[in-house]
Amino acid sequence: MKTNARIGTPLSTSATRVMLLGCGELGKEVIIALQRLGCEVIGVDRYADAPGMQVAHRSHVINMTDGAALRAVIEKENPHLVVPEIEAIATATLAEIEQASLTGTGPEIIPTARATQLTMNREGIRRLAAEELGLPTSPYCFADSLAELQAAIDGAAGDGIGYPCIIKPVMSSSGKGQSLIKSAADVATAWDYAQAGGRVGAGRVIVEGFIDFDYEITQLTVRAVGTSGEVETFFCEPIGHVQVNGDYVESWQPMNMSAVALKKSRDVARAITGNLGGRGLFGVELFIKGDDVWFSEVSPRPHDTGLVTLATQRLSEFELHARAILGLPVDTRLRRAGASAVVYGGMDAKGIAFDGVAEALRVPESDLRLFGKPESFVKRRMGVAVAAADTTDEARARAKLVASLVKPVKGD
Repeated sequence: MKTNARIGTPLSTSATRVMLLGCGELGKEVIIALQRLGCEVIGVDRYADAPGMQVAHRSHVINMTDGAALRAVIEKENPHLVVPEIEAIATATLAEIEQASLTGTGPEIIPTARATQLTMNREGIRRLAAEELGLPTSPYCFADSLAELQAAIDGAAGDGIGYPCIIKPVMSSSGKGQSLIKSAADVATAWDYAQAGGRVGAGRVIVEGFIDFDYEITQLTVRAVGTSGEVETFFCEPIGHVQVNGDYVESWQPMNMSAVALKKSRDVARAITGNLGGRGLFGVELFIKGDDVWFSEVSPRPHDTGLVTLATQRLSEFELHARAILGLPVDTRLRRAGASAVVYGGMDAKGIAFDGVAEALRVPESDLRLFGKPESFVKRRMGVAVAAADTTDEARARAKLVASLVKPVKGD
């Protein structure tokens, strides 16, 4: 698709068709942003009635890791753009489709098939960052068995990763299968947990040395067409966040940090996203200690911590992603300090309801997104509270208050 192409009318022969692969809460917001710009959007996910499917023009349920099923739905819908919004996708098929698109016979993959492949697997992106680009990261090793994991921690002569350290499946998300271990007594349990939590079942793990950081941030980075007509790099203000067991629970923007640390963060973000290429918004996670910065991970799509931008920026991360992939101008300016806090399901049930919404929205400068997921789990993210204020501290207090007032209950 030419980035200066006109946008057609949805459900017509002139429609600009965009396919979202993944229809969770982040995909839902991207779909809405694309529709506001006049696109026809097709949602695809592994289960029916996912949040994004509830607003897409059409939707399909497939096994996202089945290459033949993925190719079939893409060929059926013939989209101009294919936008992965989750990681568990048959990326080899996307690479084949992208290769065909270079000859003008297929859709464009956003941002690129290579970016999707590398970021799906922690080994690929870590080796790119540390070994090819020379970016600062924590020490790390990979292991395919409990014995290899123990050897990586201990080393041949006590020179291994050591304790404390973090064990993660190479393919997982939202903290699934992740453990912080402090002694040899924890290793076997962490190995078993990683095998249970991997995205595609048991397999390879990464063991990372623990960095004693002061805080961690998400540097939202946008690759979009600039005034030069070429793809340029734009940055949002840094987002501070808190994660528990690898899963985000609250975020705020802007994060107060030194000018040196901010520059280093953006240099790292520019390097990794520039290598991945393409257009779109990337969420780059970084550890910060004083003026020192370490690369952690990158997502080639809107980031869960970036939900705060619904309250803080002139254009949210979802609107920025939509504009960037369509080749339209972007504006990353901050309007006001703000924060977000997660609303959990609190129970394992289908079709839950929420009490306390009216009381929650009486909190000044607050808003709420209830995602519409058909099934709840105790620690499943079912919504998010956002709030703005004069300071991030005040905004954080407001967002957490809003989230606390929303009470999940069993549906009728």
